[in-house]
Amino acid sequence: MRIGELAAQAGTTKDTIRFYEKIGLVTGRRLANGYRDFSPETVGWLQYVRTAQALGFSLAEIARHGEELRDAPDDAEALSALLKEKIAVIDARMAELAALRADLEERVGTGCPLRPAGRAG
Repeated sequence: MRIGELAAQAGTTKDTIRFYEKIGLVTGRRLANGYRDFSPETVGWLQYVRTAQALGFSLAEIARHGEELRDAPDDAEALSALLKEKIAVIDARMAELAALRADLEERVGTGCPLRPAGRAG
């Protein structure tokens, strides 16, 4: 399938597909006339990439985990494990942000809020 057809079926742009190809997320073969040719399975993969991005996964994580998922004997189990890992990362980040918020809140109205905590200015 050519890139225009792939973009239409996957609901993305040709430029996005070219970028994904450049970073190794998708692969297509070059035909004799120079056109890219992609397998029909690439549509599902691009939809997976878009969903994973919406769930907070970076393109690097998607590329890394894509290889793991393709090699996993049970995709659903492997995907659930990845989602649990992402939840743990989000929980840790939320805790960091809560601590940061508390520190900022503590500094409000203390004179110079950029001095180390506990020193009035």
